[in-house]
Amino acid sequence: MKRLLTSFAALLVATQVSAQSGLPTRAFTGITLFDGTGRTPPIQDAVIIVRNGRIVAAGPAKTTRVPRGAEVLVLDGTFVMPGLINSHGHVNTVDDLNTYAAYGVTTVVSLGNENEAVFAARAAQNVPTLDRARVYVSGPVLTPRTPDEARTMVAGVAAQKVDWVKIRVDDNLGTATKMTPEVYRAVIDEAHKRNLRVAAHLYYLADAKGLLEAGADFIAHSVRDQDVDAAFVAALKASNRCYTPTLMREVSTFVYESTPDFFSDPAFLKHANPAWVAAGRDPIRQDSTRTSASAQRYKAQLPVASRNLKVLADSGVPIAMGTDTGPAGRFQGYFELMELELMVKAGMTPAAALLSATGVAARCMGLDRDLGTIEPGKWADFLILDANPLDNIANVRRIESVWVAGNKLVR
Repeated sequence: MKRLLTSFAALLVATQVSAQSGLPTRAFTGITLFDGTGRTPPIQDAVIIVRNGRIVAAGPAKTTRVPRGAEVLVLDGTFVMPGLINSHGHVNTVDDLNTYAAYGVTTVVSLGNENEAVFAARAAQNVPTLDRARVYVSGPVLTPRTPDEARTMVAGVAAQKVDWVKIRVDDNLGTATKMTPEVYRAVIDEAHKRNLRVAAHLYYLADAKGLLEAGADFIAHSVRDQDVDAAFVAALKASNRCYTPTLMREVSTFVYESTPDFFSDPAFLKHANPAWVAAGRDPIRQDSTRTSASAQRYKAQLPVASRNLKVLADSGVPIAMGTDTGPAGRFQGYFELMELELMVKAGMTPAAALLSATGVAARCMGLDRDLGTIEPGKWADFLILDANPLDNIANVRRIESVWVAGNKLVR
């Protein structure tokens, strides 16, 4: 009884705040609720109450009271889940945030080379009137050659107030010089001294092991050169650090050897970058991709990345959905939906894939205080689907509407 009285008092205060702000109180009813916590099965006939951009109640209709005067949205037969969180994307312009959101990606951790406008967008996003995706930033990807340069560069991005530090430890299939362990250890050490976390781009298992031992906080791509071994699996699991597979990054390297099937999807074409679509249809580019040694190498390694994802997920390693979208040909928003499908194809359950893009991703990226789940106190960022993705993961494409801070977005 005391808990019910406390909840009612909180509801009353939230109603008063909402009335003062001029924002409507909304009740979403008749839904199947996937809350992103992973603690309970989806709730049938659920209700979500939203005020002033945040969730104030969520649960079964029989125990979740709709406040007097609320705007009631009856959504019988729909599936509601938290907005998707992309743990590894790239935001080049503020307009990209609208593109991501159109496909249900309501938060993007941008791992590299954001401009001032994107930094400004991050600074302005914690408001109940937000009408696009949220973004978190890392500034320039660091490329130091010495430990001293490493520390200087970390100091530079720290001064920019970044959310993450991003490094590349990769030789681009033997065509570039790889950052040495001495240098990346200096980056990680200096970042940690400044209370910053480090995301590492990599390709090889040996580098993944070295980076993990050095304290890297996030494995920002699949291991693709060989199957992961028991030692790496055990070390990664024990560290409780997170891994993002970015399977669609691999697909993007070879899929334009012909015109992709998804180019005929009206939902894709509605928001896709037309110049990128034209390039993907170009016969000259398609021929170049078919004969590209690197493209065909990445194509051959996609099954390795998929096997490694299954092994790590089955072992209990936290998996955060990520795609590396943003560079040309890596279509923001739509590729995230395809990523979830590839994760299930690799052996994850639909529920695990959805959690990887909601509650798990939020915890991995340090955003779980405000995002990732549909619970009281969190920002009201969620998707309304007209089909259940737990029955078929492809139903994540069946987006009826996208809501950010309780605001329905124009799509």
